[in-house]
Amino acid sequence: MSTLTDPPNTGFRLSMLINDTRYRSLTFQVIAAIVLALSIWYLGNNLIQNLRAAGLNISYSFLGDSAGYDINQRLIEYDSQSSHLSAAIVGILNTLLVAFLACITATIFGVIAGVLRLSNNWLVSKLMAVYVEIFRNIPVLIWIIIIFTIMTAVMPGPRAFRGDNATSSMLFDMFAFTNRGVYIPMPWFEHGLFASPSMNWLVVIAGLVASWFVTRKIGAWATQKQEETGIRPKTLMMVLGVWLVPFLLLMLVMGLSWDIPALKGFNFKGGIKIGGPLIALWFALSIYTGAFIAENVRAGIQAISKGQSEAAGALGLRQGRIMNLVILPQALRVIIPPLISNFLNITKNSSLAIAVGYADITATLGGITLNQTGRAIECVLLLMLFYLTASLLISMVMNVYNASVKLKER
Repeated sequence: MSTLTDPPNTGFRLSMLINDTRYRSLTFQVIAAIVLALSIWYLGNNLIQNLRAAGLNISYSFLGDSAGYDINQRLIEYDSQSSHLSAAIVGILNTLLVAFLACITATIFGVIAGVLRLSNNWLVSKLMAVYVEIFRNIPVLIWIIIIFTIMTAVMPGPRAFRGDNATSSMLFDMFAFTNRGVYIPMPWFEHGLFASPSMNWLVVIAGLVASWFVTRKIGAWATQKQEETGIRPKTLMMVLGVWLVPFLLLMLVMGLSWDIPALKGFNFKGGIKIGGPLIALWFALSIYTGAFIAENVRAGIQAISKGQSEAAGALGLRQGRIMNLVILPQALRVIIPPLISNFLNITKNSSLAIAVGYADITATLGGITLNQTGRAIECVLLLMLFYLTASLLISMVMNVYNASVKLKER
């Protein structure tokens, strides 16, 4: 009688890379990677040779030359004698600023509209449906131009605030709303810890970040006590103390003061100017993307079983508490993945700022700098690198947050 035994181990042979299923897929992947790398090398080498033959050598030395143009809206010191690199940095910061602001306000608009669209009130529900259908079906460029045009036509000019016969006045004698932009008070420190204002603000930001971490520790401690005793300690005063006491002490030590805008000559001086192009771009991106986020929120809420709401209601929770504590936390798992795409679209759609004269990275590096230097290839490559890096960072941060709210199996 014959018996079955394991086949003899004959060692590794090259033919096993194709014939053996343990190695076949890996072999094909390596071959594909090599072919792809060779193709990229060939195309890149061919491009460089053609550029050299045409007398076009890739060089980024132009970034050190004087830019020769002014930028009105900026977050750092800059003048016309600064370099093209400084102009590009100003454009990058302006792009990040409007993208950050639009992401926050679009999320707020979207969540509110998405929740109200499911309201039992027929009028409120239909109004939100009209908002969604109108704003998401008209290109965002048109909304940018419409908002900017309305703002410049309706808002008063600075001369309307001058003299005894002024037709307009500042709100609380601190805020001025004009067709050139909005002027608000600017905080500054009389005796900061550092000579540089930027360093002083970094200290404030570091303090707020530290307060946030301490607040997380307090929440974790309260949760642990609740699990041990069944009673959650009251932490409201502790949290307020962690946020307010260090902040107020820091402001007192550094001498917080306010620079109030005032009309001097033909325009307002002092304070912070939020230019009309920034406001138009910010608001247009917010209401446009907010319409898409509203649909994501509605879909996420509807994905939750009605039994969840009924069970929470049976425990005596009010509708508002049910939405905040039961429905929305579960709906986040459905809302966040498409929300990432919406944030990416905001960042990339900010390049439309050139339509209203807002100096983002596309207008500075991809516009004026490109036209002055003629370095189209270099400028376009830098633009691609910036938007690729920004998109990957946004995706990474949102994916980390998405992983933190997903269901965790026991």
